[in-house]
Amino acid sequence: MKGERASRNRTLQLTKEEVTFYQQRLVTSSNLKRLDVSLIDKTINDDLMVTLPLLPNEFADLIIIDPPYNLTKDFHGNKFTARTQEAYIMYLRQWLPSVVKKLKPTGTLYLCGDWRCSAAMQIVLSEHLHILNRITWQREKGRGALSNWKNSMEDIWFAVKDPNNYYFNLDAVKIKRQVIAPYRQNGKPKDWEETEHGNFRMTCPSNFWDDISVPFWSMPENTDHPTQKPEKLIAKLILASSREGDMVFDPFLGSGTTSVVAKKLHRHYIGVEINPEYCSWAEKRLELATEDNTIQGYADGVFLGKEYTESTKCQNDSDKREPHR
Repeated sequence: MKGERASRNRTLQLTKEEVTFYQQRLVTSSNLKRLDVSLIDKTINDDLMVTLPLLPNEFADLIIIDPPYNLTKDFHGNKFTARTQEAYIMYLRQWLPSVVKKLKPTGTLYLCGDWRCSAAMQIVLSEHLHILNRITWQREKGRGALSNWKNSMEDIWFAVKDPNNYYFNLDAVKIKRQVIAPYRQNGKPKDWEETEHGNFRMTCPSNFWDDISVPFWSMPENTDHPTQKPEKLIAKLILASSREGDMVFDPFLGSGTTSVVAKKLHRHYIGVEINPEYCSWAEKRLELATEDNTIQGYADGVFLGKEYTESTKCQNDSDKREPHR
C-alpha cells in the first residue's frame, strides 16, 4: 500500500473528480474525424498510429519526441519491452516517417534517447531528415552499478528538413555563468558584467548541458511519470527552435511537459498520449500554467548556469531525505 505523501511533497495529485473533469477536455480519434474540431492547444488521448493519419501534414514548426527508450518500462499499465537493436529500429520505422510528415519544410525536430537506443535513432532519423547535432545532457538521477559506469547522460538528436532554411535563436538560449577569473581591458570588464551580486558572462550554449535539474518530489513540476523530462530542458529546445505563436507538436506527450512549456513560452501546442491518466495530469498542469508560467532555472529571459543548478540540487537532496509517510 502506498503511504501518505510527506507534507513537503509537491508531486502533482488529482482527485477522482478532477480526473473525470480533465478527461472531458481531451480529444480522441473519433473527435478528429469531425472537421469542426480545433486541434490547437489540445491534448489528444489516443494511439499514435491511429491519430497520425488524422492530423494534417506540415502543421508543426517544431516537433519534440521523447519515445520509449529501448528498456523494459511500465508506464502505469502500458508496458514497453526491451528488444534487439534491429527490432528497435523496426519500431522506430513504424511511426517516425509519419511524424516527420507533420513537420513544416522549415521546421525542426528533436528526438530524445539514451545510450541504448541513440545509435538506432540516428540511423532512422537520418533516413528522413538532416541531422545537425547531438546534444548530450547530464541527469544526476540514476542508480549506481557495481560492474559498470553509472548511467547519468541522455542524448537529444537535432534535425531539420532543410539545412539551409530553418530557425535557430542563439540569443534566446545563452547561459548566465559566473566569471571566475574576470579579464579587464583598459580597466573595464571584457565580455562580462560586474554587478553587486557577482561577475557574470552570457555564454553560448554547447551541445553538452550540465545545468539541468531532473524533477524531484519537492518540485511543483514533478509528477509520478517514470521518465518525466525537466521543463528547463524542453524550454531550451522551444526557445532555440520556435518563435512565439508557432506550433509545437509532441507525439509522446507523457505528463504534458512539452505542452506546458510551450504554453508558458507563448507557443501553441498539440500533444498525443495514449494513457488517459497522463493526459489528465497534462491538463491539470496546463491549467496551473495559466497562473504560474515560471520555469525553474530560467528567469527574466535568461538561463541560469550550473552554479545556480548546484544550489538547487543541494536543496533537492535535502528535501529527498524527508521520507514519504
